[in-house]
Amino acid sequence: MAVTVPEGLKPDPEGEALMEDLTEAESASLSETELRAIGMGVAQHGERLDRALADTVPEFSRSYLQQLLAHGAVRLNGQPVSKAAHRVKAGDQVVVEMRPTLESQAFRPEAMDLDVVHEDAHLLVVNKPAGLVVHPAPGNWSGTLLNGLMARDPQCAQVPRAGIVHRLDKDTSGLMVVARTRSAMDALVHMIARREVHREYLALAHRPWHGAAKLSLEGAIGRDPRNRLRMAEVNLALHAGKTARTDVELLASCERGCWVRCTLHTGRTHQIRVHMATAGHPLVGDVLYGGAMEAGMQRQALHAFRLAFVHPVSGEAMEFLAPLPQDMRSALGEWGLGYNGL
Repeated sequence: MAVTVPEGLKPDPEGEALMEDLTEAESASLSETELRAIGMGVAQHGERLDRALADTVPEFSRSYLQQLLAHGAVRLNGQPVSKAAHRVKAGDQVVVEMRPTLESQAFRPEAMDLDVVHEDAHLLVVNKPAGLVVHPAPGNWSGTLLNGLMARDPQCAQVPRAGIVHRLDKDTSGLMVVARTRSAMDALVHMIARREVHREYLALAHRPWHGAAKLSLEGAIGRDPRNRLRMAEVNLALHAGKTARTDVELLASCERGCWVRCTLHTGRTHQIRVHMATAGHPLVGDVLYGGAMEAGMQRQALHAFRLAFVHPVSGEAMEFLAPLPQDMRSALGEWGLGYNGL
């Protein structure tokens, strides 16, 4: 089975890796399964198995060999072994089945319907539906936006991460900009870092609103020290994290909750969800952060409805609006909150 990873889709060393990088030798070797027999020498005695393998098979990366270990493709003295930390001894005999892993096959085209609201030679703007994962990751090695972009636009294969420069959570709907060229991607990444890409969201949250109609939520966000599956506002003197700011404007309120517009000034993981929950208004449907499945919502009620930026090549001012999805429209109606078409 032939599996190749186009050069442009290898993780950008300056960006966030989406999957373990494959060397050219690894990509070539995946065209067929190969059994490699390796004898451990004195130099490997006492080493971790993954490190010993990397020493004796230098054309393959340690991360790739760790993947093979995890997938049961390594036998030590005739017995399957999966622990990368296992210590080897001089004279041990190892057989490695060089085969594709799920990770190595993740970057491949998969045809799917994509709602492209703008396209030019340098970028796309996509309206992502709720439920679509943006890029391959454990548990979602296929069926992602990245896979769909590759099928729709082969040019994406020449750009790191298929041109994806920012993310939306799986169950958040709305607008994303995607680069089609490396120069556009580099420019967009710098624009986002300089906060020159304007992103606004609409959200339905629990509990009626009290106080000023506009407020700025500022709290550093990092991994929740009590639950590693969540993010949380953290004290940077005690925990790792990054500063974050979300501006929130009340649009409507009722006894059951509130309808708000959120403007991002930073782009931390789960930023709006964490800030709103900390402020006492968890998003409807966001069970991870204290929300409940109400008003017919089966996912967090969060939609990236407005995206604005200066085109990185032409210099033209660009603005895009995404209509509110039907599930959020229905939820507003059930709570008696009218949608004013923002």
